[in-house]
Amino acid sequence: MARKKQPQPDGLQGSLWLNDSQSAFAADQVHLLRAIDDSGSISAAAKQVGISYKTAWERVDAINNMAPRPLVERAAGGAQGGGTLLTEYGKGIVRGFEAMQKEHQAFLQQLSRKVHSLTDVADFMTGGTLKTSVRNQFRGMISRIIPGTVNNEVHIRISEHRELIAIISDESCLALGLEPDVRVIALVEASAIMLSRSHDLKVSARNQLSGVIKRVIPGAVNCDVVLDIGDCKSLSLSMTNGSAEKMALQAGDSVSAFFKSSSVMLLVEA
Repeated sequence: MARKKQPQPDGLQGSLWLNDSQSAFAADQVHLLRAIDDSGSISAAAKQVGISYKTAWERVDAINNMAPRPLVERAAGGAQGGGTLLTEYGKGIVRGFEAMQKEHQAFLQQLSRKVHSLTDVADFMTGGTLKTSVRNQFRGMISRIIPGTVNNEVHIRISEHRELIAIISDESCLALGLEPDVRVIALVEASAIMLSRSHDLKVSARNQLSGVIKRVIPGAVNCDVVLDIGDCKSLSLSMTNGSAEKMALQAGDSVSAFFKSSSVMLLVEA
């Protein structure tokens, strides 16, 4: 049964993030991981935390994309051809987060007795919060930067076998402090990605990733296509229903995704 959020009394409250400089996890993500560990099923876990099956898969894809190692993996067998399990790394994240959450709540209770101007503190704390609607978010490390006259070619390693390429102006590289071994988050809009069944297609787009279709989710006009690009990373793209039908896209199909280096945005975590 989905957990209903209870109204919270006025006072000092906060959210806990687990961040090890390579990955970051919030309470909602850990709750989903815990539910997957309990049930061994994405469908059952989604019901347990009160979200849709589609949203649950999107969160799992996002979690794996932003982590240095897989947290969730498919398992053979099961009524629908396979279950969903946490890796040992994922289980360790859940255990560690739950222990830290208890300490965090105790800290907030103690601090709330000392803080008198809650409004001032809240305004200050939320001033630097950044949220984005971009579906494709990958945490990675800059492997190299190829300088140009005006723009630089920035290579970001997002997994052992995958790299993304971004074109960033020299001025922006200096402002962001971009250099090899700096950790960044790469953002790619789903609408900027093109799809082909051919793996030998010659295009000018610098980013070309082969993968296997995991899901095709039709909507009123457009459909979402989610690719497994290896190393437990996923790439989401949007295309019209007509295009998807013309290409006869199905789960399990081998395809290639490509997008321009100018479509890759970079964030540097403070």
